[in-house]
Amino acid sequence: MLRTAIFLCFALLGANVHAAESTYPLDPMKPNLDDKASLQRGMRNFMNYCFGCHSLKYQRYKRTAEDIGIPESLMLDHLVFDPNVRIGELMQNSLDVSHAKNWFGAAPPDLTLVSNLRGGPDYIYTYLRTFYEDDTRPFGVNNLVFENVAMPNVLEPVQGVQQKVCKDIPKIAENGGEMMDPLSSEYITEKVCGQELIERGYSPLELVSKGELSPKEFDQFAYDIANFLYYTGEPARMHRFRIGGFVLLFLAFFYVFTWLLGREYEKEYHS
Repeated sequence: MLRTAIFLCFALLGANVHAAESTYPLDPMKPNLDDKASLQRGMRNFMNYCFGCHSLKYQRYKRTAEDIGIPESLMLDHLVFDPNVRIGELMQNSLDVSHAKNWFGAAPPDLTLVSNLRGGPDYIYTYLRTFYEDDTRPFGVNNLVFENVAMPNVLEPVQGVQQKVCKDIPKIAENGGEMMDPLSSEYITEKVCGQELIERGYSPLELVSKGELSPKEFDQFAYDIANFLYYTGEPARMHRFRIGGFVLLFLAFFYVFTWLLGREYEKEYHS
């Protein structure tokens, strides 16, 4: 019975992981936990644009402030929005779960460990940058990485509205050839929208709204959020890398004395 239960758990987990996969290629980003400025901007961006719906309930304000170099007074004044919250508390928002289910169809997930799931920080970075206009969706937007996502594009004011690039291409007949009009000898075309998005905040016909940031600036904006969520996924990683270097130095130093001691033992053994 226990084996059956374990098998079903892993089967369901595998099904969920498979369902979350996307064929859209992720844009690589290299997290940098030594870049405190990026982590600070990422927290600022997250708290202002994401924290209203997504909590970080496994992370504490005090630990975060210490790790990324924000004075506690500034944290309380600018990044803790509830005056009743203390610096040592967990980072939980006030969103009512029942209301969220009515508004979005499902409660927004906690994002403390999101960088450890799916495609890691690359997934977050690409996801934030690939929202596009889609009138068929409840919030008017869709996402290339997470198709039919039940989430509005909260970063639209800074990014602008993106649209898929649509092109007229010849229709393909049943025999595999391109269809042509027998009278005009011109190709019969159809509009196809691919996975390519127009440049953010720009359209020659001014059909899309411009964001507050340029494409390059918004890429940095999204990078900072992904970098910060990479940190919250395992805060100890920041210290583990530093301590690991000292451990390796100690082992290298200790090896010299171990080797010398072993040589003396070997002399006694053969004498």
